[in-house]
Amino acid sequence: MGTTLVRNATIVTMNKQDDIIVGDLLIRDDKIEALGSQITSYDPATTTVVEAKGKLVLPGFVQTHIHLCQTIFRGRADDMALMDWLRTRVWPLEAAHDEESVYYSALLGIGELLKSGTTTILDMETVSHTDFAFQAIASSGIRAISGKVMMDDGGDVPAGLQENTAQSVAESTALLEKWHGYDGGRIGYAYCPRFVVSCSEQLLKEVRDLSFHYKVLVHTHAAENREEIEIVMRRRGMRNIVYLDHIGLTSPRLVLAHCIWLDDEEKDILKRTGTRMTHCPGSNLKLSSGIALVPELLEQGVVMGIGADGAPCNNTLDMFQEMRLTAMLHKVRCGPESMNARTVLRMATIGGAETIGLDHLIGSIEPGKKADLVMLDLNDFHTFPSYEADPYSRVVYAASRGNVSHVWVDGKLVVERGRVLTIDKRLVLREADRSIARLLKRI
Repeated sequence: MGTTLVRNATIVTMNKQDDIIVGDLLIRDDKIEALGSQITSYDPATTTVVEAKGKLVLPGFVQTHIHLCQTIFRGRADDMALMDWLRTRVWPLEAAHDEESVYYSALLGIGELLKSGTTTILDMETVSHTDFAFQAIASSGIRAISGKVMMDDGGDVPAGLQENTAQSVAESTALLEKWHGYDGGRIGYAYCPRFVVSCSEQLLKEVRDLSFHYKVLVHTHAAENREEIEIVMRRRGMRNIVYLDHIGLTSPRLVLAHCIWLDDEEKDILKRTGTRMTHCPGSNLKLSSGIALVPELLEQGVVMGIGADGAPCNNTLDMFQEMRLTAMLHKVRCGPESMNARTVLRMATIGGAETIGLDHLIGSIEPGKKADLVMLDLNDFHTFPSYEADPYSRVVYAASRGNVSHVWVDGKLVVERGRVLTIDKRLVLREADRSIARLLKRI
């Protein structure tokens, strides 16, 4: 694959010591080989040199809750609460999906993610055509754990999303066996039961057992909305996370999106079982779902990442926006020091990697780890002055997606000077419009 020297950068490592190094970083093949004040042990004839004076190099952002299949629904479900948003807009659109619409929706989302510095995602697709989302992930170069949505229960589900349990499990496992570990592990699989409202107990128990057998994640939603909690209470006689714990699904392999409306018992379950959580501030605000108790949960030791969720409930997949919201939202309730920039940037990098079980590979800049990196050019009005400036503050409070210069995944350059190299932008924009027009006619 070759060797790349990133020279004269400010390297924000996000390692355990939070080291910041002004100097060089050497990438060999898919890994970080060395970093230091000056690296001279490389072959100039075979090494690509990227000059990074005045630029910041960070670990690539890790988003721990994304719906690529929903990207082409952007702007189609504004100003609604969760359950109406699902029943009247998102579920009918998902049911109308075809192979091409899933493929181009995924590429549209991935292009936005890469261009704004996200190198890894935990993604949840829809019921059908998930193989085409995986094809888009494979060709784009992004690192992803994804899976088809599983929905075998619930009376409000459109016919196009209704499955029987055996079918749902069989299709999910077939996708796992095809894609899990693809491209040297760049792509992984997660079982994705949508949420308790749309999943039978039999399906959830089978997912529990398969997750243990294959040693893969389970990715679902929980405690996002009060109406959702009332439905679960009525059908199962317990709150979301109490129920998931009751059937043995809670563990470090379970990643729960949102977790806004938790009682003390549920908070204790997250801590006791090591169950992971994803904070989605933009989505939670736009759907008027509420504000998760993030500072308190972090204080209790809950491992947590950040995710933009989907384009129809956020309208952007930009990690810079989610970091800024995460840093500022909780200050109103918990005080100005409750979520500082360093804490938030850790959630967006090494914390996200730990949430999805990849912190041994990604999330920090250390020799031997995968070369998943983002370089920011902060030489602009909105990020200056730079003199003795705190780099964490500059990234979280001031920077934007427009500052992303270069992005590497697995040592491969996927964004150069703000341009995505692995996706045909003109083609994807055209096909995204054609796809949503087709879906709207179909429903």
